[in-house]
This record gives sequence, C-alpha cells and structure tokens, in this order.
Amino acid sequence: MGRTAVVVGGGIGGLAAAIGLHRTGWDVTVLERASRLQDAGAGISLAANGLRALDELGVGTAVRDASRAQYSGGTRTPRGRRLTRMDGSALEKAVGTPITGIPRSTLHRLLRDALPAGALLTGAAATRVEQTGPATVQVGCGTTLLDADLVVAADGVNSTVRSRLFPDHPGPVHTGSAVLRAITEHAVGLHTDFELTWGRGTEFGHIAFPDGRAEWHAVLTLPPGTRFADPLAELHRRFHTWHDPVPALLHATRPDAVLHHDVSELRTPLPSYTSGRIALLGDAAHAMTPHLGQGACQALEDAVTLAAALRTGPTVDAALARYDAERRPRSQAVAQAARQAGRMGGQLSHPVAVGLRNTAMRLTPSRVATRMILRHHTWVPPRLT
Repeated sequence: MGRTAVVVGGGIGGLAAAIGLHRTGWDVTVLERASRLQDAGAGISLAANGLRALDELGVGTAVRDASRAQYSGGTRTPRGRRLTRMDGSALEKAVGTPITGIPRSTLHRLLRDALPAGALLTGAAATRVEQTGPATVQVGCGTTLLDADLVVAADGVNSTVRSRLFPDHPGPVHTGSAVLRAITEHAVGLHTDFELTWGRGTEFGHIAFPDGRAEWHAVLTLPPGTRFADPLAELHRRFHTWHDPVPALLHATRPDAVLHHDVSELRTPLPSYTSGRIALLGDAAHAMTPHLGQGACQALEDAVTLAAALRTGPTVDAALARYDAERRPRSQAVAQAARQAGRMGGQLSHPVAVGLRNTAMRLTPSRVATRMILRHHTWVPPRLT
C-alpha cells in the first residue's frame, strides 16, 4: 500500500505541497473549505526562488508562459520623483530569471491542473485533525474520516490546525495596515512592469500582466475591521493627486473588483513547524508582511523542501525533522526582514524620517540595492527526481 497524505488548504502552498508529494509517490487528498475556488488576491510577483521551486514541481514553464517579466520600474514618491530604479536585467543575470507577475487565479489554475483528477475536494473543511497513533493521523471532514500517514496544514494565517498544535502560541497579530487591491478591467498604458510609490504611512503599487491589464494594490494604515461603503471612491479620494498612472489604474477598475484584507502576521515565531506526523506550511507556519513579496515564494520553498525530505527519508519522522530544521530558520529570517522593510517603506509616516529615507534611497547605488534583493532570491531547491 502506498503512503497517504492529506493536505488541509487549497491555496498556493497547499497545492504546491500536494504536487510535490504526488510527484514523489504519495497518494494525496487536498481539502479546501471554500465551495467555489475564487481569486483571493488579484495578482502576485514571483522571484527566482519561487520560480525555481515551481520548476522542480514541473509547472515552472507554464507559469512563466502566463507571466510578464519585470524588467522596468522601481520606487517613487507620490509626486513621481524617482527614488530607485529596478534593474530586472541585472537580477536576471545574477539568478537566471527576472521577477515575474501573474494573476493569482492563473497560478492557482496551473497548480490545480498539475494534480491528479479527484485529488482536490472543495467545500471540504477539516473539522478535526488528530494523531491517532505513532504513524497515523485522522482527519475529520464532515461525516467522513480520513486516515493518513501525514497531514500537511496549509490552512493560512488563521490556521485552526496550528492553534490546536500550539494552543499557547499568541497566533497572528494585526500589523496596523490593510491592503485594497484589484485587477484592472482593461489594458492600461504603463511605462513600467512593476512600481511602488511610498507616501506617509501609505503605499501604492502595480504589477503589469502580459495582456496589458495590471494588478494594483494600496496599503493603508487602518484599524483592523475597518471597511468602506465604497472602497474605490475612497481610494480615488486618497490618491487622485498622486502621479500617473495611479489615478489611471483606479479609473480602469470596476468598483465590485476591489478586494479589502487586513494584514496580519505571525510576529511570534513558532517553536516548530511539525508535531508528530503533522507539518505546518506557508502562512500557517510563518505568515509574513508583504513588503518583500516573499510570502508565496516561501510557501513554494516549503512545499519542495518537504517533498524532497520525504523522498529521501530514511523515515517520515526523520524527514519531518529535516524539514523543520531547514525551513524554520530561513522562513523566519525572511519574515523578520519583511517586517523591517515595511517599517522603512510605506509604513514610515514621520516627515523627517520619510525625508531621510528618501535621500538615502536616492544615493544608494543600484548595484547595492540589487544585492539586497538577491539575499532572498538565490535559494536553490532540492531535487524531487
């Protein structure tokens, strides 16, 4: 009999983990609580480390074909003054691939297509995950009980599995920010592939897609739970004086397309990413702020590392110990770096501090900025075959 695994959560990390396990001989079932698979985040940038992980999972070429490489862009002030320039060619030369932008819905579809038929169950919430023996875990899903040799909990920042495994952990905390984002309804004339604009305690950015449409996001300093009756009108009010193409991106967006999410993170690091035959992965293990664009990339790293560890063994327990030892230090260091980047980026609000930061950024040589980015992009995945 083959080894069986249940993956709790059908997001990017959960689907990637399921692909990796399937490619290394596991019989995998993915439980996704949503009854309909929807676009939960508009768009995403994938750096070299995430793309390498996708290559190892066998879907890298398809993802690249559906993406737009980010060669031009950088960081600006609300009036349009350039703070930094993005040198995508230098990144590509250093790590073999540029950063790419892709709609999340497209990435999700490509990952789902790589799974065997019937592996993904929608409208299937894991109501109970319990270790029933030294080598077995039982997952309750409605009236169905699934017995598995391994459970991978990829159920997001508010992971119920994590809260059961570590009841004394404080869990996610609100960062003081919310993100509103959407994909434009039609193509927009853009002169850059990727751009960030930093105001006082505010950020606006865009990612261009191959068809000319773009994803934009606005990060606002807001108390948790804040919602606007008309989010798009509120953004027009806040950003109508900002440089082009910020107003144009908002004008190209349908009001009902705007998504609004509070930003939370696991500020207190977990003591372990495993417990018995249960492994935490992605946001369930290390939810981080979005300021380095590494959240999904770290989940993809998790997925490949876990599958590779389980492939080489020598036992499942040894493989899970190796997964924890390899992934926890790196992902928690990236999460800390993302938090620090946010404090010096769009979250910075004091006028003097903003002025000093802007001056420092303008004076920093592009090669130095490129080296700082490359710190997180140079990861090389273990082999799955």
